[in-house]
Amino acid sequence: MKTVAFIGLGNMGGPMAANLLKAGFAVKVFDLVPAAIQILVEQGATASATAIEAAENVDFVVTMLPAGKHVKSLYLGNAEQKGLLDIVSKDTLLIDSSTIDAESAKLVAHAAAEKGIEFIDAPVSGGTAGAAAGTLTFICGASDSGFKKAQAVLNAMGANIFHAGAAGAGQVAKICNNMLLAVLMAGTSEALQLGRDHGLDPKVLSDIMKVSSGGNWTLDKYNPCPHVMENVPSSNDYQGGFMVDLMVKDLGLSQEAALLSNSSTPMGALARSLYVNHARQGNGRRDFSSIFDIFVKANKE
Repeated sequence: MKTVAFIGLGNMGGPMAANLLKAGFAVKVFDLVPAAIQILVEQGATASATAIEAAENVDFVVTMLPAGKHVKSLYLGNAEQKGLLDIVSKDTLLIDSSTIDAESAKLVAHAAAEKGIEFIDAPVSGGTAGAAAGTLTFICGASDSGFKKAQAVLNAMGANIFHAGAAGAGQVAKICNNMLLAVLMAGTSEALQLGRDHGLDPKVLSDIMKVSSGGNWTLDKYNPCPHVMENVPSSNDYQGGFMVDLMVKDLGLSQEAALLSNSSTPMGALARSLYVNHARQGNGRRDFSSIFDIFVKANKE
């Protein structure tokens, strides 16, 4: 039985670790929130007092952390504490599924390579529902050998596993996807509200656009207009799903990447501006499809 250390048991990490248990892996877990650890222990995981303890004597380490600074601190350590690269075996594969800047992922991968350790960035798409169902998409930046070795673990948590390129490529592909998603969500919301303003039924309009040239994922799977589609956040007061604050973070990463490559991303920049303003209005913890509200409010004013 292979052993996995899972560090970071939030809304995404917890269900992902649970799926590893269901797939037959021995799982050691750590999180800064004791209650998150306890939930996994009740499902068969082994609790660890620290991240270092979790990562000792394991075949794989999977991390799901908030930002690049947390990933660098955990893996590289500092003058006061060791990092995971100081204690893991050279046979241990390190998989970071956080969504962070590509430069941080490259930095950790380079430091790991210098010690003869394989590190891959494998951010995910699919949200909390995909994490729970084990249907996530993993977008990997890795060597061929690292990508091949990661399959056993990633297939236990996801349905689509992509090799985007070398270290950092997974992060770039992920932020490109999320930038497009934000643009599509804002545009779809704008179009649906325009139809409502002219008396159209938003469900009928959605059905029309789904099979027409404006069709897109938000219409098919995640309609932002309340009560058009069941079992999506818009029909639950925008609770659950992918928070506005997280979309703001990802859009910020996309614009940082655009500056580094001198890329033109005017739609991405506008989407970030819309989402930042939406978050400032107290919507940071609501689902990102709640951007629909800014068009409704504009109409009422």
